[in-house]
Amino acid sequence: MDPISNMLVSIKNAQAVNRETVKIPYSNLKFEIAKILERLNFIEKVEKGGKNPKRYLEIYLKYDENGKGVISFLKRISKPGQRIYINYDRIRIRPKIYQIISTSKGLMIDREAKKNKLGGEILFEIR
Repeated sequence: MDPISNMLVSIKNAQAVNRETVKIPYSNLKFEIAKILERLNFIEKVEKGGKNPKRYLEIYLKYDENGKGVISFLKRISKPGQRIYINYDRIRIRPKIYQIISTSKGLMIDREAKKNKLGGEILFEIR
């Protein structure tokens, strides 16, 4: 199964039952995704844990003052069976919706990719 989809589903499920943290298997790509989510204030923080081969990421989830999860929408766009690519000039910037794009210069949100004139694979959308 797709490891990025597993990560996103784990975060959504943990948030749905108001868990404070979620642990997922470690990979560099998942760590970079989590750092972007932390920078965008969708999660509190992310930490690496464990030792090889049992490394993991511990993601601390974020909730609003009503106890509702900050992440209201997560959708995987590009999947292993159907990759979705976009040129920088076709990237649409929408308020409060972020696309995470894998570019030749690393992972970026849609706004950064458009500013740097980089296209790439759209991994997922988050709101």
